[in-house]
Amino acid sequence: MAKYFNVNGLCRPEKHYMVDLTSRLEQIKRMVDNGDYFTINRGRQYGKTTTLNALAEYLRGDYEVVSLDFQTMSTLSFEDEQTFVAAFAEELLDSAGDFPEEVEEQLENFAEGTARRNSLSGLFRVIKTWCGRLDKRVVLIIDEVDTATNNQVFLDFLAQLRAYYLKRPKVATFQSVILAGVYDIRNIRRKIRPDEEHKTNSPWNIAADFNVDMNFSASDIAGMLREYEVDYHTGMDIEDMSNRIYDYTSGYPYLVARLCKFMDERISGSEEFPEKADAWTKDGLVEAVKLLVNETNALFLSLKGKLEDYPKLRMVLYDLLFTGKPIPYTAMNDSIEIAAMFGFIRNEKGTAVIHNRIFETVLYNWFISDEYMDSKLYDAGLQGKSQFITGGHLNIRRILERFVESFDDLYGDQDETFLEEAGRRYFMLFLKPIINGEGNSYVEARTRNRERTDLVIDYHGEQFVIECKIWRGNAYNERGEQQLMDYLDYYHLKKGYMLSFNFNKKKHIGVQEIALGDKVLVEAVV
Repeated sequence: MAKYFNVNGLCRPEKHYMVDLTSRLEQIKRMVDNGDYFTINRGRQYGKTTTLNALAEYLRGDYEVVSLDFQTMSTLSFEDEQTFVAAFAEELLDSAGDFPEEVEEQLENFAEGTARRNSLSGLFRVIKTWCGRLDKRVVLIIDEVDTATNNQVFLDFLAQLRAYYLKRPKVATFQSVILAGVYDIRNIRRKIRPDEEHKTNSPWNIAADFNVDMNFSASDIAGMLREYEVDYHTGMDIEDMSNRIYDYTSGYPYLVARLCKFMDERISGSEEFPEKADAWTKDGLVEAVKLLVNETNALFLSLKGKLEDYPKLRMVLYDLLFTGKPIPYTAMNDSIEIAAMFGFIRNEKGTAVIHNRIFETVLYNWFISDEYMDSKLYDAGLQGKSQFITGGHLNIRRILERFVESFDDLYGDQDETFLEEAGRRYFMLFLKPIINGEGNSYVEARTRNRERTDLVIDYHGEQFVIECKIWRGNAYNERGEQQLMDYLDYYHLKKGYMLSFNFNKKKHIGVQEIALGDKVLVEAVV
């Protein structure tokens, strides 16, 4: 059976095109060799289960590996101590190797509920006996650990786990403990009672830092595509394609695999891209991005759900997207910590940024959708849509001209604060119905700040860069022009666009073209 790109559940190298995990497994094994207790917490569909499965196999030569998945245990298993011990003992019997007869009998008694008392302390005493009789040291891996965090029994389990772990090496116990889930173990209490204030609790302060980067690099993606190319000989430029996929996803594993799957299975064979060689191109990737940002999948639903659960998190992301306000990446800030834990943001030179362009586009679309019904600018863009598209090509100059007219009619008398906070957002509202269904837009994270935002539009294989900026005088404007020219070089474009929100009462609103070297700048002033 031919391999394919998998986006659902566990990935297996014999069935799926995968990134080579060897370097990550080596890093994690060093932590195990050191006897670390740690958590692998990443956002949904980040490849945690695939990594843990590969890790269990990687460790088996040196360790006795107990690999459990709390998601397979019934929710009833966590209602009280007795049922939890029974369920845990049953999982242990299923996942581990041979047990000494006495240990196996005691675990079966726990699992069947026939022990004199099903208690955590009794369970851990049996585990201690088992660990002491083995030739190999034991590594405990628990996936989906935050599935169990709906009541106190799980916290009691963690406390026992910590107590026995700290008794090493005087007491035979686990060499290493690895807990995986979305929530960091130090944030478990926040999941149990999200509306209360919580402080780090000492029973969980022994977890070692897990600094293994689980994002895919462009080099990782290239390795996966080379394997694909051996099978299909598309002639794609692997390095260029890998870099482009990385630029859109920042290496978020699910998004990488989803884009590849779209190009392989849905873009290829379409009317516009009849062959695989046609699909694995810049234009094919843009089409795959369009499909991705417009679909409803489990990852995007999870993202939306978390923003509804955590209003402060929504405010942080809104500010990052629309105001250009620089937000320091401070782990002590609860909203920043939560956003990073869910994989929505990342740390870029001490500043919080949205993790990737795909998330950014999805969030823009969602936030803007809240304003569609009452937005006169959205209506203006919708009503004039036909005049902005000629022969399948986007007429950016005409879009800017019409936006300037509409914005001045509706908001021309607003103050500076309004323009800073709302101007760029209103342009995106105006643009949305024009490109909806045919193109995408995103903000280039490297240039976003309170004064400047570079908006990149992908439309039918063409790219346009529009710098949205707050007017701060001629000298600043000239610097902005040079920055835009540099950015056009990066995108290999000859024409760029600038939308300036000008506070000068003597300003001349309108659109003009400016020749700058071998490039043309179309500047709109409102």
